[in-house]
Amino acid sequence: MANLVQWDPFREMMTLRSAIDRLFDQTFFTPGESWQATTWQLPLDVAETENEFIVKASVPGINPDDLEITYTNKTLTIKGELKEEKELDEQRYHLRERRFGSFARSISLGSRITADKIQANYENGVLTLHLPKAEEVKPKRIPIKASKMIEAKVK
Repeated sequence: MANLVQWDPFREMMTLRSAIDRLFDQTFFTPGESWQATTWQLPLDVAETENEFIVKASVPGINPDDLEITYTNKTLTIKGELKEEKELDEQRYHLRERRFGSFARSISLGSRITADKIQANYENGVLTLHLPKAEEVKPKRIPIKASKMIEAKVK
């Protein structure tokens, strides 16, 4: 025999809340966990001029040789890895906020780029990429030809 249970809106809200709490518990790390197993998002600035895209990425402490930059099908990808320092294994940390591990970031650019003319510079922990737009996508000024006007003198 089935039991009838009166509907309680507060019980439904608590069930939803516990489901959301479980979702956040599984998504985010708890204090004391290490960054070791996590990947992190690479911060970027992307600007566009008439002739090029300029991408700046903050990559402090990373050797430029450990970065991999690719451009395929209008998508720019920057990959790299920041290795963990093993010097302090025997000591206890009081605070450890610096991230380490691998990272990758891809962005889609709306215009075609001249891939063989991309320039990359690394200075003071900032990677700067200059991605020149392909000639066919640059705005073109169209000259207007005016027809001759006949001038007449009125007496």
